[in-house]
Amino acid sequence: MSEDAKSRLDMIEEKIIRAAKLADRCPEEIELIAISKTQNAAAILPLLDAGHRRFGENRVQEAQSKWPELLEAYPDAELHLVGQLQTNKAEDAVALFDVLHSVDRPSLVKAICNAQKKQGKRLRCFIQVNIGDEPQKGGCAVRDLSTLIAEARNEGLDLIGLMAVPPANVEAAPYFAFLAKLARDHDLTSLSMGMTGDYETAVMMGATQVRIGSALFGARA
Repeated sequence: MSEDAKSRLDMIEEKIIRAAKLADRCPEEIELIAISKTQNAAAILPLLDAGHRRFGENRVQEAQSKWPELLEAYPDAELHLVGQLQTNKAEDAVALFDVLHSVDRPSLVKAICNAQKKQGKRLRCFIQVNIGDEPQKGGCAVRDLSTLIAEARNEGLDLIGLMAVPPANVEAAPYFAFLAKLARDHDLTSLSMGMTGDYETAVMMGATQVRIGSALFGARA
């Protein structure tokens, strides 16, 4: 199992390096986040044993059920919350995670900042943009982005970049290009974009964090 995990990890890292070189980018700029949502500790351990240290979870409660024990064994692992965050879960999220990818509204900015002050901890944060204007998806509307960024900066959030999930079953590249432009327009340098089906395209378009689940773990449980 550990060898399988290592071979899958190596293959994805090779593809990231190849895509980065094609785009004349430095591969070291790109972080691979293993999306371990729905995976149990036994499925995550082989990747930890293979040396991987960045993992993403969708839900605070699920992460709380498995990561405290894993972090005891691997204290250098870095945990990213990539799913929607309820305001009333902000304190739990700040306590467990290192990076938040789905900040999308002023009330959440305030809740995160309050939790950080209380806990004496500062997380790196991305604003999630509803890049395809899809009503069923979370994320800040493009028209509201400038206001939310200003509010996040005013509150003292450590805002490093933008995150988005393009609409399904369409060409992702234009959405990645649009997110990259929005980031440049707001002096943000990090782009969390690209998943199993489109991460090579995302790297070509400037992704600094790619979020890979099924290519590493197989089909979701």
